[in-house]
Amino acid sequence: MDFQKLIGKKFEQYWTVTPDLLASTVRSGTLDVFATPSMIALMENTAMLLVQQYLEEGFTTVGTAVNIKHVNPSPQGAVVRAEAEVLETDGRRFLFKVTAWDQAGLIGEGTHERFAVNKNSLLNKAYSRLV
Repeated sequence: MDFQKLIGKKFEQYWTVTPDLLASTVRSGTLDVFATPSMIALMENTAMLLVQQYLEEGFTTVGTAVNIKHVNPSPQGAVVRAEAEVLETDGRRFLFKVTAWDQAGLIGEGTHERFAVNKNSLLNKAYSRLV
């Protein structure tokens, strides 16, 4: 596939802020608001889903870098939307613009980088580090 055709492609998804996504639960803070790590997970997942459909069987992408600002709080029960857009790719490396909103407006934005990897090779490498 010509991965350059992915530049400009977008994908979005919605999550509801549930108790397991709160800063007080994931221990990134003490308040019952959407945790920054949870927002980043939503952004990463959205980016992953965007390109996964274009990869060969046996491949996935792994996150390698995030540069994210969390600019507004979202309470439990809020519906948050994340959008990922491919900014650059060479078929192996993917750079995304990522944004997130709740009903009141922007809550986070930044960039996220992912690399395509062979699933089995990466798992073997990970487990070999324990030996």
